[in-house]
Amino acid sequence: MEVVIASSSVGDAGIGCWDLRTGAEQLRHKSCASTARGLTSVGHRFVASSQLRDPSATSGTVFYWSWDRPQVEVKSFPAEPILPLAANSEGTYIVGGGVSGEIYLWEVPTGKLLRKWHAHYRGVTCLVFSDDDSLIISGSEDGSVRVWSLFMIFDDMRRQEATHLYEHSFTGHALRVTDVVIGYGGSNAIIVSASEDRTCKVWSLSKGILLRNIVFPSMIYAIALDPGEHVFYAGSRDGKIYVAALNAESSPNDAYGMYIIGLLADHSKAVTCLAYSNSLNLIVCGSEDGMVRVSDPKSGNVVRMFRHSKGPINNVQIVRKQLGFGPRIVANPQGSSRRHGSLLSPPLEKYTNSSDDDSDFRTVVSLHGASYEPLESPHISSNAMDQQIEELQRQSSSYAAEMELERLKVDCKRSFQMVERWKQMYENLHQFCVDELLDIDQAEPTKAGFT
Repeated sequence: MEVVIASSSVGDAGIGCWDLRTGAEQLRHKSCASTARGLTSVGHRFVASSQLRDPSATSGTVFYWSWDRPQVEVKSFPAEPILPLAANSEGTYIVGGGVSGEIYLWEVPTGKLLRKWHAHYRGVTCLVFSDDDSLIISGSEDGSVRVWSLFMIFDDMRRQEATHLYEHSFTGHALRVTDVVIGYGGSNAIIVSASEDRTCKVWSLSKGILLRNIVFPSMIYAIALDPGEHVFYAGSRDGKIYVAALNAESSPNDAYGMYIIGLLADHSKAVTCLAYSNSLNLIVCGSEDGMVRVSDPKSGNVVRMFRHSKGPINNVQIVRKQLGFGPRIVANPQGSSRRHGSLLSPPLEKYTNSSDDDSDFRTVVSLHGASYEPLESPHISSNAMDQQIEELQRQSSSYAAEMELERLKVDCKRSFQMVERWKQMYENLHQFCVDELLDIDQAEPTKAGFT
């Protein structure tokens, strides 16, 4: 079942959930005052959201909900307020962006904080994984968009040798970045970023350059890519959804500006979030008027509307919901057990360990299968520390190698699919040529008979 989930910054509004095909409302999850870009589905198994906190708060809050229960089931308290939140496609990692510009990477099954790094000079505003889960793209209040490779993040040796962690740093925006989307193709994909400076910029990952700059009549808050990557949709503060060309040229005399080729139905208030359903070819948008609208991008007509709340909607996502999961027992990192709902995981760790509260983390990979003698003394010998560091480095390098292997498998699968397509095209062309020759051979005797 493909569902729409939407959340608001208003605490009593909760998380709305509707069947995208039928429009039927599903269970509404309670007690959610989400941050913008702070709602995500974790491997389609459960929903997670970072929460708005009092400006004076020094720690953050992340909640988990199972699909079949309205109450919050797992609460986490990261070291600082988390703004955007994203999960990879398998639901094995959650990444969060802090108000300080730090990015946090957690392992979902254990809740362990694997990595923390300083990503931006100001708060992180948006986060997204690439389609192959090998890259993280972040946007910030400082106007920059940066690309992070998980192979680099997990490889200690490369981290030590590199002058900086990011793969690319795009700095073309003059004001805060409001949204970022990435196309298909992993490291060869395009990135589209939106900003309060009224521009959307199209970047090439393979070349690391700006491909297109599009100026809009109003501030852009949200963007969504067409599956064919011919156009993208830009939701604006003036309540309009603009359609902008990614490849086609347009005249500078067009009604809305260069490269802006169309407009979807107006909304009464600002469009704050967008999502595209590839399977149903529908675009879903959330607005400050508390409504979720589903539109047909071909006709531009609104085909369905969902009322979420009186407050503004700041997140909307399309999720393929998994059904049929019953409660189970999950062990948390402290060794106790608690009853969770559908495939929920332990809370996210605040720090890697008690001694790393205020420092960057170096011991970040859990030592699966490794065992050490218990230390009765509060001090650890230098030899034991060296052994643990060597083991951590081996685990980190092997982990990066495993990720690289998975990426190569995906690339290999795509190559085989492309070969099969070419084979089919060749067979079709060959059959076409044979049919043409047969038609000519049959026509020749006919002409000879007339002569």
